[in-house]
Amino acid sequence: MTKRKGEKTAAPNNNSVRGFNVIDDIKTKVEKACPQVVSCADILALAARDSVVYERGHTIGLARCVTFRDHIYNDSDIDASFAKSLQSKCPRSGNDDLLEPLDLQTPTHFDNLYFQNLLDKKGLLHSDQKLFNGDSTNKLVKKYATNTAAFFKDFAKGMVKMSNIKPLTGSEGQIRINCRKVN
Repeated sequence: MTKRKGEKTAAPNNNSVRGFNVIDDIKTKVEKACPQVVSCADILALAARDSVVYERGHTIGLARCVTFRDHIYNDSDIDASFAKSLQSKCPRSGNDDLLEPLDLQTPTHFDNLYFQNLLDKKGLLHSDQKLFNGDSTNKLVKKYATNTAAFFKDFAKGMVKMSNIKPLTGSEGQIRINCRKVN
């Protein structure tokens, strides 16, 4: 059987995602109250929803140097002064765990400035900047950058839509007793 790598230990996230102890504590309490009913994904979804409400921030986050290094040294779709400022902190090798915010102006607030950064070619991650790179998503990036209400409305719709995704059942899925390992 092939061992699957989880999101937590995938290369870009390995040793960067914190707070799983909170999820573990919640899961332990939920398991005592109603064993094998609430999945780890359910707990994460609720925690994410509540943190957005509490922090006002889906655009909140940090990325490690190792995840944006290639973008700041090799891509052409990045503001030169932005790339240079990041290069001074994130050398071509080393300092892999240096953290930089995904949103420059308001790194701890939930708002649409992340999209404005993309218009200015100041997306921290290659994958983020690709959202505004001459493709079909340009129209949405422009819309969200200039219309905060539209961004909030569509974000809420997206969260509802994600909550309606049907879970795997039977032998196709499993509700883990411990989020850190397969039953």
